[in-house]
Amino acid sequence: MSKISNLRLTLSNMSGPTPYDDPEGDLAVAESKADLAPPPKYRIMMLDDDYTPMEFVVQVLETYFSMTRENATQIMLTVHTQGRAACGEFTKDVAETKASQVAQCARENQHPLMCEIEKVS
Repeated sequence: MSKISNLRLTLSNMSGPTPYDDPEGDLAVAESKADLAPPPKYRIMMLDDDYTPMEFVVQVLETYFSMTRENATQIMLTVHTQGRAACGEFTKDVAETKASQVAQCARENQHPLMCEIEKVS
C-alpha cells in the first residue's frame, strides 16, 4: 500500500474533521501560478596572455565550447587582438564548470590561459 493511501486511511480513522473534509462543499481551491523566470545567464570571457599558443586556444574552443574551426579561429583572433572575447553564455553552474575545465586543461598543458565569468545584464 502506498504512503498516500496509508495517510488517507489513518486520517479517515481519526475522529473529528480532517483537513480533507469539506462538509458544506464550499472549499475554494485557487490554482497557484508559478512565477518562474529563466535562470540568469553568465558569459564566459577568455583572456589573452603572451604565452598560450593560438592553436591551443582554438582546440580549447572546439573542445569545450563545441565551436567549428572557423568560429574558434575568429574568437581566438579576437582574444589575441582585443585582450578578451566571449566564448558563450550559459547558466551559472554550466559557466563555472566550463571555465574550470578550461583552466584545468590549460594547467595540464602548462599554459596560463584563463577564463572569467560575468553576469549578462
